[in-house]
Amino acid sequence: MLVNDKHLTTIWYDKAKEVVKIIDQRLLPFELKIVELKTLEDFCFAIKEMQVRGAPLIGVTAAYGMYVASKTTKNFSELEKAGDSLKSTRPTAVNLSWAVDKIITEIKDMEKSNLQEIILSIANEIRDQDIINCKAIGENGSKLIENIYKKTQKKVNVLTHCNAGWLATVDWGTALAPIFIANQKKIPIHVWIDETRPRNQGFSLTAWELMHEKIENSLIVDNVGGHLMQNGMIDLCITGTDRTSLNGDVCNKIGTYLKALAAKDNDIPFYVAAPISSIDFNIKNGVKEIPIEERDPDEVSIIEGIDENNNRKKIKIIPEGSNCKNYAFDITPAKYITKLITEKGVVDSNEESIGGLKN
Repeated sequence: MLVNDKHLTTIWYDKAKEVVKIIDQRLLPFELKIVELKTLEDFCFAIKEMQVRGAPLIGVTAAYGMYVASKTTKNFSELEKAGDSLKSTRPTAVNLSWAVDKIITEIKDMEKSNLQEIILSIANEIRDQDIINCKAIGENGSKLIENIYKKTQKKVNVLTHCNAGWLATVDWGTALAPIFIANQKKIPIHVWIDETRPRNQGFSLTAWELMHEKIENSLIVDNVGGHLMQNGMIDLCITGTDRTSLNGDVCNKIGTYLKALAAKDNDIPFYVAAPISSIDFNIKNGVKEIPIEERDPDEVSIIEGIDENNNRKKIKIIPEGSNCKNYAFDITPAKYITKLITEKGVVDSNEESIGGLKN
């Protein structure tokens, strides 16, 4: 998508330098910095410390991590261990294990001589397919926005949570893709952006994306959504997903569940943009089975920003000695989800419909 009117993606392989490049998303929105990933440790750090984040992008990054690991591993067993290292960085997003397992499966019986080229080719293919899938999600989801506009002839108000835009994928995004496409169709649209504590991905990333695409938006703190819904200020909600179970439960950024509850109570459609790669067909009950990542408590107790002199600073905001818990995700049961927006179409969030997406 656009940054200062120029097209940019979140990750790419620089063939001339033979290196993988990413945007260091920890520095946004105040600094746009491109980082080179050269070792397996670089890739593990990038995923764990959220230089890259968002389930689809994590998967693509892991695929390139396997390519870099293949340069130094001596045998298939060592490459499997490299894959395990990548998979251990963040346990919730299914795309991570999906990408690693895809590569392991495809190369298992191949000769070592051309392994690096094959893994790089697979990684490039995963990256390119992610772009295609996300644009298809955008096309499918934009029709939902367009239908509301045709009915009301008024600006369409969308609530989104966290960041599921192009920064969470390679390009286009998931939850924001329908908004980008609707904007290109000249449908008047306004986006309510949840702050999304504790890492503030809504404020720092989603707002930054929409600003560069010149899409009208308003930033709100996390607990405003219910009030807006009660007062008829939201037409629909669209979020992303880090893992969707076979029965339609959705694991997404912490706070998503509360938005879905409020939407249900106010008869507002709640859509989840779900690439098929983020569906875990092996998990039948998301509430009971999806592992929830617990992150460093400092993410809750310390906030980061820039001061009046444009210097980046960290500030502690809790009493000394206080205890923090930092659950990164929650599960929204399928009964609160209106539909899933996938690259294959808009489907019900249940086992029958989701099972049909597998092949």
